[in-house]
Amino acid sequence: MTILRYSQWDGSQRIFDLDEDRIMKELSDDLLYHGDLNRALRRLLQRGLDGAGDQNLPGMRGLMEKLRRQRQEQLEKYNLDSIMDEFKERLDDIVQTERQGIDRRVEEAQEQASQQGEDEQEQLQKLMDMLRDRAEQNRQRLNDLPPNPAGQFQELSNLDFMDPEAQRKFQELADLLKQRLLQNQFQDLKDAMQGMSPGDMGPVKEMLRQLNQMLRDRMDGRQPDFDGFMQQFGGMFGPNPPQKLDELMERLAEQMARAQSMFNSMSSEQRRELMDMMEQVMDPELAQELAQLAAAMGRLMPPDELSGRFPFLGDEDISWDEAMELMGELQSMERLEDQLQNGMRRGQMADVDPELLQDVLGEDARRQYEQLQEIARKLEESGYLKRDGDKVELTPRGMRKIAQGALDDLFGHLKKDRIGGHDIHHRGAGGEVTGETKTYEFGDPFDVDLRQTVVNGVMRQGHGTPVHLQPSDFEINRTEHQVQASTVLLLDLSRSMELTGSFFAAKKVAMALYALINSKFPRDELHLIGFAGYAQELKQEDLPQVTCNLSAAGTNMQHAFMLSRKLLTRFKGGTKQIIMITDGEPTAHLEGQHIYFHYPPAPRTVSETLKEVKRCTSAGITINTFMLETNVYLQDFVDKMTRINQGRAFYTNPDDLGQYVLVDYYNNRRKSAR
Repeated sequence: MTILRYSQWDGSQRIFDLDEDRIMKELSDDLLYHGDLNRALRRLLQRGLDGAGDQNLPGMRGLMEKLRRQRQEQLEKYNLDSIMDEFKERLDDIVQTERQGIDRRVEEAQEQASQQGEDEQEQLQKLMDMLRDRAEQNRQRLNDLPPNPAGQFQELSNLDFMDPEAQRKFQELADLLKQRLLQNQFQDLKDAMQGMSPGDMGPVKEMLRQLNQMLRDRMDGRQPDFDGFMQQFGGMFGPNPPQKLDELMERLAEQMARAQSMFNSMSSEQRRELMDMMEQVMDPELAQELAQLAAAMGRLMPPDELSGRFPFLGDEDISWDEAMELMGELQSMERLEDQLQNGMRRGQMADVDPELLQDVLGEDARRQYEQLQEIARKLEESGYLKRDGDKVELTPRGMRKIAQGALDDLFGHLKKDRIGGHDIHHRGAGGEVTGETKTYEFGDPFDVDLRQTVVNGVMRQGHGTPVHLQPSDFEINRTEHQVQASTVLLLDLSRSMELTGSFFAAKKVAMALYALINSKFPRDELHLIGFAGYAQELKQEDLPQVTCNLSAAGTNMQHAFMLSRKLLTRFKGGTKQIIMITDGEPTAHLEGQHIYFHYPPAPRTVSETLKEVKRCTSAGITINTFMLETNVYLQDFVDKMTRINQGRAFYTNPDDLGQYVLVDYYNNRRKSAR
């Protein structure tokens, strides 16, 4: 019975376990395809790791997609033009209050006049006429108010209000605009300016004047008196005042960028209306200090792209304070996106600020980030990679791991026979025990594995003695002929192998042969030779990072056969063979120290190449060719070569290449035992 226990998430649980073998498997194909370990590791960090079910580890690209979705949700939610609604509603309320106040003043005056004696009626009538004239003038001015908020505010600022409450509300609106104006630079001044009257703006102006002086001192190379400034004005900067001028400047730059971004994100009409209203409440002295501050900050900390426009598409209303907070969130998203992009380009998780990542995307994103950071460290601790400065290199153990993975991938497509492996055409009593067993079949040597045979009987009949054995219970030891062989694998590195996508498959086969020989046939030899315009021997440990030679012209099989023959003639006894994987006919050969190239293949190139084939044949070397293309020139050449060498030719494709090569390696190796 399976028991499941559930507990609340406390941050300590592992949501995804990193396995170094699995990481190497994810890394291998990219490394073999591009031949660049650092690039393969960078791409792994970009795409992350896929797990079973929902056990995935998103890479940096996944974090980027999550970030962009979150930002798009915000942009599709709000309508920034609604910021002006607060001011429009206040203006409408002021107008309505003034209209009601006018009516009330006239009614009160009429009621008072009716209560006076006849002697005072004439004088009161004159006052009533004056009151009615003023009331009519104010009503007319209210009726003639322009439709736009900025125009309404300007007309109301020149209105002789009849209602004290309407006048008070208008002054509140003017004070609010001043506060909003200063909030563009100083978010911390919001609390300090609550209820501040026009006469109270003196301390703010003085603070701006001294701040501008500090910035001028900084630009002129003088030491600003920051401590003296904070002693006098520190209370204006909230409970957490800046501790140095650079911190204050960073706060100013961030706040100014938020305000500018908010203005830029509004429609041009609404932005113009809001700015016109703010300009009307700004006295010349305050305007001058703010202009100097903007100019100095522009020189010391130039604005960046964070003050750009955000394309809001939603319908939900948002207030000024909410919009400023939202601008900060969006700018944090912009900074995080820049960090993720830089990290993806460089393959460095260190480019990302984990605190910023957590603030924007949450704790899960930070845990994923920390696990991505572990990938390279995990491979280093496991001995698969080693670090040389900023670069990582593959260790011999890592090389073997990738080779074994290639072998597993290629053998996974082969149909297993009753022995449990690929076909073996020679059977006998000789050979070495492999450690494996098989069911006895008629004709097999009766080398019984007693333990497994008895186990089979018990499993069939159950507990109890005696154990009655049946023929199907008998298991015998598997043996394998150990015949030494030497093989040269020729890899075509010409440009066409890359263009047709064949090189990845050929390289994977080379890795599989490396794993096969090192794990099962340690006494065998495997040499690797790459050829394009010329041929050169490759080190096995460098194989994962070998790439096609895109700058060389030609396919020089003659030079490749020549180097192979020199390597194989040093090998005494056993099988000597060449396995060549190519997609083209010979188009180049050596003439002295120079390379002769011609396409289509020149007769002299074909002739010189076949001469080298004859030399290989005389040395007892078998040449097997795997052709990835079937053009006329290649078929004609391979037919001539196989008639001379008595080797074999396979017309295949990159998907089946591994199966053919590996099966043929085994077959050739077994033939020497006959």
